Amino acid sequence: MVANLTSLILIVDDNLSNLQVLGALLSQKGYEIAVATDAEKALEFLENDSPDLILLDVMMPGTDGYELCGKIKAIEKISEIPILFLTALTDPDDIVKGFETGAVDYISKPFNNAELLARIKTHIGLKKAKDEIKVLRGTIPICVRCRKIKDEDGYWQLVEEYIENHTELLFSHGLCDGCSNELYGKYDWYKNEKD
Repeated sequence: MVANLTSLILIVDDNLSNLQVLGALLSQKGYEIAVATDAEKALEFLENDSPDLILLDVMMPGTDGYELCGKIKAIEKISEIPILFLTALTDPDDIVKGFETGAVDYISKPFNNAELLARIKTHIGLKKAKDEIKVLRGTIPICVRCRKIKDEDGYWQLVEEYIENHTELLFSHGLCDGCSNELYGKYDWYKNEKD
């Protein structure tokens, strides 16, 4: 199955050969790719773009992958991006450290292509599902008469408009039994036909 073309993966690795191999593999599966060869370039990229997933090497000159992961997780607007460590380090302590810094997965090199792609697909799917769930929090003023909601800019709007603007939820309209009876009268003809 080809990935959604809107899925963007940032690969952070100082090894150009690794970048080429991963880039080719992921591009063939329909992913959009961005690359960074060090932590500084990765953070510069993340200032303007928010990928669906980050593949991160641990061993890089200067700021290593663990430290970069910690920095990403400390920045609220990008902290929810799933980070997968893809590294030659296989010691259990290294793996534990990866999870403790905030990674969602840890894959050892050399990696199996099918396994890597399956894990990427899973984590991107989880992120997209999480992104679709937007929770309304706090107190929202609502008119006791017309039931309009006052938005954050001070404008009154219908409840469904407010919710549609703040979530992925869409509404369809109908009439409940009470309103239908009030507007059109109670229909008992179907009961009479059964008697």
